[in-house]
Amino acid sequence: MAETTNLTIRIDKELKEQAEHLFFELGMNMTTAFTIFLRQAVRQKKIPFEITLNVPNAETMAAIEEANKISHDPNAKRYSSFDELIAEVQDEM
Repeated sequence: MAETTNLTIRIDKELKEQAEHLFFELGMNMTTAFTIFLRQAVRQKKIPFEITLNVPNAETMAAIEEANKISHDPNAKRYSSFDELIAEVQDEM
């Protein structure tokens, strides 16, 4: 068995409780969860998940999904330029 050491961290009490509950449901304790995280970080030589501040809100996600549907719709109206789009909108007024 490998020699072990202690690690002390400070964390928000509510976050710790939520994490402990989740890990319990997954059949592990906090130590096992952290060990898994650290092993993956060492193995991958990076944080083993994406860290980003650019998380779209629900409205933006809905707009992205709508744009994806339109872009894949062969019957959707297409424009060769922004000016062409503006000209059509102005003609409709």
